[in-house]
Formats: sequence, C-alpha cells, structure tokens
Amino acid sequence: MLIILGGLPGSGKTTVAKALASHLRAAHIRVDSIEQALLRTGEAEKIETAGYAIALAVAADCLRAGATVIADSVNPLAVTRDAWRAVAAEARVGALEVEIVCSDPGEHRRRVETRAADIPGHVQPTWTQVVEREYHSWTSADLVIDTASTQADAAVAEIVARFRD
Repeated sequence: MLIILGGLPGSGKTTVAKALASHLRAAHIRVDSIEQALLRTGEAEKIETAGYAIALAVAADCLRAGATVIADSVNPLAVTRDAWRAVAAEARVGALEVEIVCSDPGEHRRRVETRAADIPGHVQPTWTQVVEREYHSWTSADLVIDTASTQADAAVAEIVARFRD
C-alpha cells in the first residue's frame, strides 16, 4: 500500500507520517529530506522536480519489494498527486490519499513560526511563504485530517482504519 500524505508546511503531515510509519513499520519517504540531500551535494537546480522524481523512484522500489510506503510531501498540485497514484498503479498496490490540514490559522501560524528544523541545514518556510504558496484543492483525497482538532495518534488510528478497509 502507498499512503500519500500532503498538506501545507506546518499542517502536521510529517508528525503524522513518522507516527504512521512507526506504527505500520513502513518506509517513510520524505521529499524534504531528499531535497536537502540534493542541496548538500550542490545539486540545487530544479530541486523540487528532482526531489519528487527521486522520491517517486524510491517509493516504486520499496513497493515492488513488498513494503508499505508513507509518502510525505506538500503535494501542492494535481500533477504531483497523479504521479504518486501512478507509482501505486505501476506497482499494482492500493493507494490511500490523505490531506493533512490545520484549520486554525493561529495555530498553523504558531507551528510554522516556532518549529525547529529536524533535517540538518533545512531552512523552514516563513508564514508568508506558506500562505502565499501555490496549493490547489485536493479533490481526490480519500481522507482529510484536521490536526487543529486531531492529535497524531488519533490521526494514525483514522488512517490505519481506512487503510485496513
């Protein structure tokens, strides 16, 4: 199974992804980690495109090997979401799309402005960058989890319940 998480920075998707990967003993593929590794090697040109391309390839390998994969990225556009679904289809596994949102703007802003980078060298986006980011409505999401009212453990339980269906 490929579990595709997406949402704006600071919405809580990585917190949920880590907890979910631990619970399921699944591979956690995080585009931010890949992009930061590319930056460290000096490969900054077209980093977002390269980061997603690498993440998709690694996810495909893991899925073909029989692993459950948690894909953790903003997924701001239909094209990125379509690409994840195509990976699942090619690997002949199910895909579950989960959008992570934080409906409380004050809480979302607090998270963005106070969180510390957990990837060495990673520069967190500012609140202005988050709210001005291009992010299209996610009409294909199987599940939307609002972290303003749902803790990570409850989010994991909700995803696992849907995953098991």
